[in-house]
Amino acid sequence: LNMLGIYFVDPGEHIEHRTMVVHNHPECKSRVVYKGALDGKDAHSTWVGNALIAPTAPGTDSYELNRNLVLTPGAIADSEPNLEIENGNIIGAGHASSVGRFDDEELFYLQSRGISETEARKLVVRGFFGELVEEIGVPFIAEHLMNVIDRRLARGESDAMKAVLEDK
Repeated sequence: LNMLGIYFVDPGEHIEHRTMVVHNHPECKSRVVYKGALDGKDAHSTWVGNALIAPTAPGTDSYELNRNLVLTPGAIADSEPNLEIENGNIIGAGHASSVGRFDDEELFYLQSRGISETEARKLVVRGFFGELVEEIGVPFIAEHLMNVIDRRLARGESDAMKAVLEDK
């Protein structure tokens, strides 16, 4: 199993994902990778990933990962990976999650190369999602998803501009 997920959370939205992977046959392998970007006040995501390795699944290799990029203050990401192992004869099992904001060093590096802060932020978000999109391995679908991400980033830029104009 290779389960991939991408999500954007807008101001005031709550998006919740729950996954459950049950390994109950020998030599199972799973990878669960979900990535999300949260943009705006009260944008809230919840990810709960569950993996169970049953006694009937020796030789299993399981890993789940959730990464969240907080684009603006006031956004909240909850991430809870869970792993239950009922078999001591496995290849590997693990999980990880993270919630972070833009890396100031990445932004500084891009801006020092003449890229505006807005464009630098877009590049970081594209890179954040692009790594996962490449894993799909179907060029047409990967291209479509990157176009959707680009449209979403452009929309976010115009929303931010509206907010700036409304404050004036």
